[in-house]
Formats: sequence, C-alpha cells, structure tokens
Amino acid sequence: MLDSALEFTDKIGYMLLRKGIIDSDVLEKALEAKNNDRNKLKRNLAQILVQEFGYEHDKIFAEVSFLYAFREFDLNPNELPNDLSENMKKMMNAAGDPLKALMRSSGVLPYKFDDRQKDKLLVAATDPTEKNIPKIAFGLNAKKYEVIYIKKRDYDKIIEKFFPPENEFLKMLEDIPSEISVEDSDDKSLDEAELDSEINKSALVNLIEAALVEGVRRGVSDIHFVPRTNKRTDIMFRTDGLLALWHVQDNTSPEAVIAVVKDRARGLDRFERERAQDGFIQREIDGQIIRYRVSILPMVGTELKNKFESIVIRILDDRKVIRDLGKLGLIGYAKESFEKSINSPQGMVILTGPTGSGKSTTLIAALYQVIDPTVNVLTVEDPVEYVIEGARQLKIGNKMNFEQAIRAILRHDPDVVLVGEMRDKETAEVAIKLANTGHLTFSTLHTNDAPSAVARLYKMGIEPFLIAYAINIIVAQRLIRKLCTNCKKKVASPSVDICKQHGLDYDEWMKYDVYEAVGCEKCGGSGYKGRLAIHEALYFTKELRQIIVRSGEDVDEEKIRIQAKKDGSLNLRESGFDKVKNGLTSFEEVIAGTMEE
Repeated sequence: MLDSALEFTDKIGYMLLRKGIIDSDVLEKALEAKNNDRNKLKRNLAQILVQEFGYEHDKIFAEVSFLYAFREFDLNPNELPNDLSENMKKMMNAAGDPLKALMRSSGVLPYKFDDRQKDKLLVAATDPTEKNIPKIAFGLNAKKYEVIYIKKRDYDKIIEKFFPPENEFLKMLEDIPSEISVEDSDDKSLDEAELDSEINKSALVNLIEAALVEGVRRGVSDIHFVPRTNKRTDIMFRTDGLLALWHVQDNTSPEAVIAVVKDRARGLDRFERERAQDGFIQREIDGQIIRYRVSILPMVGTELKNKFESIVIRILDDRKVIRDLGKLGLIGYAKESFEKSINSPQGMVILTGPTGSGKSTTLIAALYQVIDPTVNVLTVEDPVEYVIEGARQLKIGNKMNFEQAIRAILRHDPDVVLVGEMRDKETAEVAIKLANTGHLTFSTLHTNDAPSAVARLYKMGIEPFLIAYAINIIVAQRLIRKLCTNCKKKVASPSVDICKQHGLDYDEWMKYDVYEAVGCEKCGGSGYKGRLAIHEALYFTKELRQIIVRSGEDVDEEKIRIQAKKDGSLNLRESGFDKVKNGLTSFEEVIAGTMEE
C-alpha cells in the first residue's frame, strides 16, 4: 500500500527507493522538504536530494533520465569532433551574455540541430527536468527542441574546454607595469631592506601565483625559475618533456623573485642562499588540492655580488595518478610478465629509467592492484609525491632518515613494501632481504635499460644468488611524445632509409598505417600532444636466473639481453616501433628517445 501511495505522489522517489539508492528515512525528509518548497523554488525530489542531501548528481539524474526515457549524450568530451565542438561553442557565444550565463548556471548546452528535423534543437542538460530549458531552447531560435541527458562531469569538461577559466593573477598583472627596478648597490652583500622594498612595490606575488595556476591548467610537469642576469629571470614550463619559455621578468633582481617563491612555500629559509633546499606549496585550484615540490640550488651569477639560485617546482596533481594498469601502455610480453610479477606473493619488482620517465606513476598503478584491506602496505619515499589510499606512507625527517625507515619496516609486519629508490648498497640489501623473505617489494633504479640494472646491483655488492632469486621482473621505461590526434598525417609509405638503418622489414611495414607530425594550434605547432610510455621487460625466467647465478667477476649483460630476446622481450626501441605501428607516435620520436643496442 505504501509503495503505491509513493508511486502516485512521487515517481522519482519511488524509483530511487525501490533501487536502494535512498532509504525510507531520506525519502520522507526529502518529501517534507519538497512540500515546504512548493510555493518557493518548486524543486523536484531529485534536485532536493542533490542540493540538500549531498547525493551524487550523476547517480541521481541518470536514474531520472532513465525514468523519463531521455536519450543520453554518448560522446567522450575529450574526443568531440572538431566541427561539432566548434558549432556548439559558436551557438553558445551567439546567444549573448545573459543567455550564456543562464545556460552555465542551469547546466545546459546546445548540442546540435537534429539531422532529420532541421528546426529541432537537441539540448544537452545535466538535469533534464531543469525549468529554464524551454527559455534557453527558444532563446537559441529553435522552433522545437528535444532534451538529452549529459553527465555533469562531461558537461564540466566541455565547458572548461570551450571557456577555460581565467587566471585571475595574470589579469591583475596586466594592470601593473612589469618593469620594477631597484637602484644598483655597490655593497657586495644583499641589502634585505632594499629587497623587501622591491618585493612590496612589485607584482611579483601575482606573478608567482599566476605561474602556479597556469602550470596546473596547462598540464605542466615542472616550473623553472632561472636567473639570467642581475635584472632578468626566465620562467619556463616543462610540457610533454620539453622546456619552453613562459615569461621573462625584466628589470627585477632575481633575488627578489626567488625570495617571493621562498615566502610562498613552506620549509624554506629565505635568508639561506648557499645550500640546496627542499620545500613545498599547496593550493586549491579549480576545486582541486594541488601540491608543489620546490627544489632550490645555488648557482653562479654574472657578478660576484649576486647570490643567484635556481628553482624548480614539480607539480603534483593527484588527478594524474593512474590506477588502471591498462592505461600504462604495457602490451604483449611486457604486460603479461608484469601482471604475473605483481600478483606474486613475494619477490621484487624494479622499475628503471632516468628522472622523469614515469617510474613512480607505473609503480603506484601497480601498487593499487595489490592494495587490499587484508594486507599491510608500507611505502618509504623521500620525498612523498602522491598520497596512496590504503597504504601507510612513512614520513622521512630529521629523526628518521631513508635508511633508518627501510630497516624499521622489517619490524612493522609488512606484506607489501614500496621503496622509493635503491640509492646505495645498504638500501638495496634491505629491499632485497624483504623480497627474499616473503614480501612483495617495489622499487626503482636509475639505469639506462633493464639488463644494466642487474649489473648495477651486482656492482653495489649484492650477491648474484640474491639478485637471481629475489627479483621477479625489471622493467625499463621511457616516455615519448604522442602524435597530436588533430593534425597527424598518414604517410604514403614508411621511409626506406629508416627501415634499412634499423633492420626493419619494409614489406611488412607497408601493411601498417604510419603517421608523421604536422603541427596545429592545439599542439602548439609541435605535432605532438601528451606522452606515452614504452617498456622493456626483463622477466626472471629459470634460464635468466642461471645466467646471473653463474656470473663471475662481472655480469654478462649481453648474455642477459640474448636470453631476454629468446623469452619474448622487446627492447625500448622495438617497443617504441610497436607504438608507431599503432599510429600513436612517429619513427622520428622513437629514434630520438631511445638508444640503439
């Protein structure tokens, strides 16, 4: 009887209750709020549940759209066809500011005119029951309209793509002269009062904050502050692995710029200019907490009286953390052997490669596959870059250094351990011991490829027997640039010279679609946008273990490479060429980013 009464009074509430999305107590309170609301806002139950009871917007309105049989916007916001994207943006801009503001506040955007009924406008709405939809549709000169449901997260991505948020700090900078000068002083020591005066009357705080905001919005990995002369500082952004100039601060002493960065960060001494320092910054940008790791190094200046320092700020955006192994780019033998290794109850998984090759990203993704409430996952990193849910991340400080933390882990009942980096023999020995005594252990090394990681451990003084039987897999990784999907161009046939030079079968490569970089507005003219990983997997088979155990005074890297090839492993260049076959990157990028064996 209750069910039929509810169905009669509120179909949305009845459906949500029957599906277990809300309970009867919530429904009763929401209906009460709806009755109180009747003569004011006239909201329906779904709107009340989202606005007052904190239910997830997309979860509630997906059910509403299903109940009333609204079609759903089924395109990926990141892959909207250019003509459709431009047409949607054009319709919004032509609507005028008042109507555009109404669309934004109502979660509505014009999709397109129906292919079969040219006068019927398809309107995408995050809430298909929004009362302003008719006003918006007719305001866009539509004679008829149909509402389709779009997830709020997809709507937000499209709006951000069409109308990127303004950098308020950059806007403030426009009204202030960029040239801020201070009289030269013959005093060889820096005058702190003079420096304070320069900072106070300048726009440097806005400049630094603008760089932090802009770096996040552009997908930058690092921000560099580089003193060039006693009156010039270059600010550079690293995007897709390449540094590019973003801003030049002229007629301002580099010491003033650096002092402001230090003042905006924590853990840095503004008055210390002759030693390396590490600090951090935290900001909320576009509703997301972003952390920045700040590294400062003293450097030689153009004049003796200047105490120049170089600053690099690493942007740590948790939205970039990958939890899905499928998104790492591992394919074939590398994927199969890596999954087998991380699903073993014990042993070591080592990632190797230079700084900035994505080792930590891959390890964290692997760690998320094994994190479980039934296991104790401990990490030792210096510094900690990303917060890993479900893991206990040890804090390194003055009273417990990296090596002490590693040793303490042995007494802390671990199941899975992440050792940020094996820097020396002591750290490597404890990590190997963990792997050899029933723990699954993850770590990194800085070597050029996987076989040389074996030699590196051997030269550290680790016994060949321990190397052979404690390690499950060593994966070498590099990041190479992806071709821009907007402008990449298919080549008629692969280069005969490249095929000959790198031992590739030209006739076989004729079967594949090979692309080259062109350059457009979306990729800044480079022809590339984003990066992808290539891998070399050295899985420790029985034969490979025997080669290592039988090592004499030196590990025979060539024997290891030959055996790995027999087992099915690809080297980094071959892995890159596989990405070329899939149309993801170009021959030139792979050749530039890898070494020939």
